[in-house]
Amino acid sequence: MPHEDQHFTSNRTDQKVIRRELRNDGTSAEAVLWFSLKERKIEGVRWRRQFGIGPFILDFYCPQLRLCIELDGEPHNTIEGSIYDLQREQWLLRTKGIRTIRFENVDIFKRHDQVVEHIREVTREILSQSAK
Repeated sequence: MPHEDQHFTSNRTDQKVIRRELRNDGTSAEAVLWFSLKERKIEGVRWRRQFGIGPFILDFYCPQLRLCIELDGEPHNTIEGSIYDLQREQWLLRTKGIRTIRFENVDIFKRHDQVVEHIREVTREILSQSAK
């Protein structure tokens, strides 16, 4: 069954078990942010959790906005992790037109309101651009 997004290449069946495990065994930061995103709480847009796009599984993805939110823990704080993240972001943007915004896990706990407000601002910006 085709997805409403013509650029959709995702949620591959070979990733289904991994996506489910990531949702069920997610970090506490993911759980806290998910509570703020689910049920269209930010500007009425729908977010998906642990959503597959091509070879990657995105922490949070909004198809309407073509926006990915990634939460970074310790593994991302290495040179290898930073290189991987950059290559992944470039691939998502170049091949799928998906923009990525990143937050450290600790930000979810120490600056939760600011994180949510930043997501809200980016959401409004994208929605206003698409309305033009």
